[in-house]
Amino acid sequence: MRSALLVLAIIGLPLTALAQGAQIGWLKTVSGTVTVQRAGTATPAAIGMPLQKGDIIETGDDGSAGVTLADNSTFSAGPRSKVSVDEFDYDSSTLKGNSLTNLQRGTLSASSGDIARGTPGAMRVRTPSAVLAVRGTTFLVRVEE
Repeated sequence: MRSALLVLAIIGLPLTALAQGAQIGWLKTVSGTVTVQRAGTATPAAIGMPLQKGDIIETGDDGSAGVTLADNSTFSAGPRSKVSVDEFDYDSSTLKGNSLTNLQRGTLSASSGDIARGTPGAMRVRTPSAVLAVRGTTFLVRVEE
C-alpha cells in the first residue's frame, strides 16, 4: 500500500519538481561535427540523445543540430555555434514555466513552444550583448565570433 501511494505521489508531480539531471529535451537532428558537453565531458552528438539543463551543444565548421524541448519548442544551431539551455522549468499541466537559452556564438533558429504560449516572455535567449524575451514566434539570432 505504501509503495502504491508513493507511485501515485510521484506521477502527480509536475515536471518542475523533477530532480536535477532530468531530461529537458533531445537532439532531433545532427549533421557534421557536433558534440554535447555535460559536466566537462564532451560526447559526440547523436540523434535521440537526451539533453539536460546546462548541456552545451557545440557544432563544428560543418555541423548543425536540431533540438526539441519538453514544451515542444525547437531550435537549430548552425555551423560554428555554441549554445546551451541554462534554465528550463516546465509544468505540462499548466503550460507554465521558463527557459533561458544561451547562444555564445554562431546562429540559432528557434520556434517557441508551450512555455511562451502559457507565460509570454518566459522563453528567453541570452547572447553576449542582449537578452531576448520571446512572446511566441519563430526567430533567428546570430552572434559573430
